[in-house]
Amino acid sequence: MRSRYAAYVLGLLDYLLATWHPSSAPGDLELPPTKWLGLEVREAQAQGDAGVVEFVARWRDSGGRAGRLHETSRFVREGGRWFYIDGVIA
Repeated sequence: MRSRYAAYVLGLLDYLLATWHPSSAPGDLELPPTKWLGLEVREAQAQGDAGVVEFVARWRDSGGRAGRLHETSRFVREGGRWFYIDGVIA
């Protein structure tokens, strides 16, 4: 989760797509101009090859508007690597 947040901060689209599970990955990805201000991981659980992470990420858009993304994300481990499947926004 932290590496994907860092990829959003740095605009690393290739990394984001590479860590997205093929069953749910978008064909392409565009990121709006956003300044990410911080990440709080509230809970992380792994059971076997399945994981769930609840987090809050704070951001500010190019117009100065601030916001928060509160999401519970699902991950799966395949071949020793974790992949993002999807998330529910709270």
